[in-house]
Amino acid sequence: MFDPLPADPIDPIRLTRELCEIESTTYHEGAVGDFLVRFLAGRGWEVEKTPVEQPPESAAGGARWNVYAGVAGQTPDLVFTTHMDTVPPYIPFSEDAEFMYGRGVCDAKGILAAQIAAAEALRAVGFRIGLLFVSGEERDSAGAIAANLSPKGSRFLINGEPTGNRLALASKGALRVAFKCSGKMAHSAYPELGESAVHKLVEVLAKVLALPLPSLEDIGPSTINIGQIHGGHAPNVIADKAEAQVLVRTVTDSAPVRAALQQAAAGLAEVEFTLDTPFVRFRAVEGLPTMIAKFSTDIPQLTNWGEPLLLGPGSIQVAHTPFEKLAKKELLEAVELYIQVAKQLLG
Repeated sequence: MFDPLPADPIDPIRLTRELCEIESTTYHEGAVGDFLVRFLAGRGWEVEKTPVEQPPESAAGGARWNVYAGVAGQTPDLVFTTHMDTVPPYIPFSEDAEFMYGRGVCDAKGILAAQIAAAEALRAVGFRIGLLFVSGEERDSAGAIAANLSPKGSRFLINGEPTGNRLALASKGALRVAFKCSGKMAHSAYPELGESAVHKLVEVLAKVLALPLPSLEDIGPSTINIGQIHGGHAPNVIADKAEAQVLVRTVTDSAPVRAALQQAAAGLAEVEFTLDTPFVRFRAVEGLPTMIAKFSTDIPQLTNWGEPLLLGPGSIQVAHTPFEKLAKKELLEAVELYIQVAKQLLG
């Protein structure tokens, strides 16, 4: 049996504040992970801290972790999960009577606080619940990939992302691709002596933007974003290198999209696929409003943790912006929604 619960219930608003006051942009999740280990252990959970490897280019970020909390000797029926990392830049926490503001309030530290509060309420009445908080979701799902190697036998996994407290019926996939063009440097007054990598890249991207992408009637279209372009040295120099980073939000298997992108780049650019998160459908739960998540999540990397659902407070439209915020009322409603969904799933 777990230790008796502390007498004081969790205040999700206060816990969100405490989490958001710890900077944890991707690759720098160590401090917030350590905080959660202390916090959860202090409330009677058996806590495991598992290292998540840093990529070579971010080794300066220091140690980082996944954090799992459960009851000693017990296999959970349901696990709540979300991520500890945020996108940069860090924005300090602030609040007023109605809203909380700052980096992570809705993506996803408010969600994390609501999940802990819900898990404690469910545990107190005998449900077998676990908590999994991972690193790296905002970049490459490194924490989820590591966690999938050590599942706990749960039947269900409720992933938290900002869905406006509506249950997602599907989430789009994410296909990240780099186009790399090479050329020959020369004086721009004599373009015939060089070969412009930038001109090649422009030609590739024009073809990419013109591609017909798959669409599903109940989901919507695949979408594409050219997020970064780098290349060249100066306006008076023919560019010998150019590169673009592109992200496609997919609604079908990615194979035909990959083939189309490679065809658009044929003879002009090297193509490197750096992320391919699949499109996923989810079950509905009676009585809950639904939505379609146009974003991707860690769920495709957590296939060994049970049947997934996607639900959380906040709006994805303010996540990743300077105006990230979360209504306090919506956060408190999320706690009750998590409890309701868990009880319906577990009977």
